Amino acid sequence: MILNHKNALHTDSSYHELPDTDLISRINKGEDRAFEALYDRHRDWAFRMAYRLTGHQHLADDVLQELFCYFLSKFPGFVLTANLRTFFYPVVRNLSLNAVKKARQFEGGPAAIAYLHDLPDTQALAHGQDDMHDITAGLSAEHREVLLLRFVDGMTVPEIAELTAIPLGTVKSRLHHALALLRKNPVIREMGKNIERTAPPHSLTL
Repeated sequence: MILNHKNALHTDSSYHELPDTDLISRINKGEDRAFEALYDRHRDWAFRMAYRLTGHQHLADDVLQELFCYFLSKFPGFVLTANLRTFFYPVVRNLSLNAVKKARQFEGGPAAIAYLHDLPDTQALAHGQDDMHDITAGLSAEHREVLLLRFVDGMTVPEIAELTAIPLGTVKSRLHHALALLRKNPVIREMGKNIERTAPPHSLTL
């Protein structure tokens, strides 16, 4: 079966109401529908992370498929000791970095040129994230990662620390540094002025 972010697997709705721990228990017992429910629940998130790291839909689809194939290989016997996305994230990150590295190894050859030409433009980010991608393009990968997890995905600082296996203090430091750099960006300053001009009175008060 080829899995990608466009292919939702039709599963008994009762499975979708179960927490990840119960679904994993059922997968360990050989229930295919439980795996399908987990895939349906997490595929969009995993694709979004892979797309953010690779910049291309084709590579992100490959990463998504490899992620769930790897996950499936852990059964039976998989034990969830933390949030499932905490388990997924480093796998997605490593697979994404490897995918980008492999694509770059072929740069310059005719086959590679044809392959890369067929990939979607990195500016065509889904859900209106193209502006954010442009704004954060000047940040290092480490600073961009924590910034997007915080302000695009809405995660708390402790959640980011758990997800990325980075010390809490390091996450706070990277966020602070990233925000300081963004404040120097003229695009950001102009956005701030526009918000202040259009916002209702007192709406900007914390």
